[in-house]
Amino acid sequence: MGTAAWELIFMMLVLKLPIVYLIGVVWWAIRSSPDPYAPAELVPAVSDSPHDPAAPCNWRVRRRPIRPRPRVATRGARR
Repeated sequence: MGTAAWELIFMMLVLKLPIVYLIGVVWWAIRSSPDPYAPAELVPAVSDSPHDPAAPCNWRVRRRPIRPRPRVATRGARR
């Protein structure tokens, strides 16, 4: 057998590993079932501060003031 044949056999064996892994992950994901009766993990936090984080923001986008362009003489005025 030449080196090309060994390379082909090696690649055929090595490239099967990711496919087998993907099949295993999909099979495990299909078999697992979520627990519908699990309690909620999140607990709402109560705050006494006047700032409500859920309220919309009233900020306005600040734009830089427009500076006047420098007065440059046009070509016709340079004579």
